[in-house]
Amino acid sequence: MILYEYPFNERIRTYLRLEQLFERLFSLIERNHEIDHHFALVTLFEILSVSARAELKSDVLKDLDRQRHVLSGFRGNPDIANDVLENLLEQLSNCAVELTNTPNKLGRSLEESEWLKSVRSRTSIPGGTCNFDLPAYYAWQQHPAQKRQSDLSSWVGSLLPMSNAIKVLLGLLRDSGSPQKIVAIAGQFQQNLPQGRSFQLLRLAIDPSLGAIPEISANRLVVSIRFVQQSIHDRMQSISADTAFELTLCA
Repeated sequence: MILYEYPFNERIRTYLRLEQLFERLFSLIERNHEIDHHFALVTLFEILSVSARAELKSDVLKDLDRQRHVLSGFRGNPDIANDVLENLLEQLSNCAVELTNTPNKLGRSLEESEWLKSVRSRTSIPGGTCNFDLPAYYAWQQHPAQKRQSDLSSWVGSLLPMSNAIKVLLGLLRDSGSPQKIVAIAGQFQQNLPQGRSFQLLRLAIDPSLGAIPEISANRLVVSIRFVQQSIHDRMQSISADTAFELTLCA
């Protein structure tokens, strides 16, 4: 199954973008080639750009506190595994403490590095990191892989509390929904959302053999999905056949 996700608000949109960037960054750091470490740095700069919003840290801390409050209400419930609940509460508390101890501006120490700033300023220029443009950066790329990995891990260190917090919050959000099996008649689906619930994330799973790509539009009142497919001429065209998929709404 191919899983698509659609955020209902800007906060969750930012969380999803950062989650994807952190996953890419960690994967690239583990590799050894200098090209992988170049794109690890590019990804690091993308993270700094996405997380530049001043309210991000405050939003994450508020979400951690809200989740702790909600989960604490399940203590003593015989239908809840107490050890799992306590483990989740501990994770939330640890994330909050670690994030509280970081600077308000994520990655501030990285932005104060003249060397990193010089590399970052050139990555936005096509081919701007050639050895004649940035000889110091080229020299760094010639270091052994272990040295480059050590440097990258050090630079990422100040960002880990945010990465860990977002991972926990998105995990809890995804677990809050129950999947429904749905058929989009003639490739079209629309559903009015129940009032009184504030959904934050839509998840759509579909069999890849169908070749169907969802175009999703959603707000607090309604969800609309239209399925398209790529034609032999690389154009997107609407699907007229009934299309089965799974839909999960997470609050």
